[in-house]
Amino acid sequence: MQRLSFLVGSALFSLSAAQAAGDIAAGKAVFDRINCASCHGADAKTSIDPSYPQLAGQHPDYLAHALKAYRRGQSNAAPSANIRKNAIMGAFAVQLSDKDIEDVAAYLSSLPGNLAVRK
Repeated sequence: MQRLSFLVGSALFSLSAAQAAGDIAAGKAVFDRINCASCHGADAKTSIDPSYPQLAGQHPDYLAHALKAYRRGQSNAAPSANIRKNAIMGAFAVQLSDKDIEDVAAYLSSLPGNLAVRK
């Protein structure tokens, strides 16, 4: 009985994790619609300016957090609301729903990137 409970619990956890991951194909569509490539490169790692971050291979939760912070910054939220102020990124972020953000984060994190943990 304990084993069955464990298996059911594991299956439910896996299902919820998969749903929370976002839709990669829909994320690619968001990336294209918002024209992220114009600054971050078609591969999301060859930015037009070296100060712009590489997005390919980045952690999806970091990407989602950053986009939501840009969106809050554009809405004139209080600085204590964890905002990011950038006119360009804010203008793009306000166009995105939470689902769009989840999807584009899933897409970008699925791309091969040059990001690595240094030892």
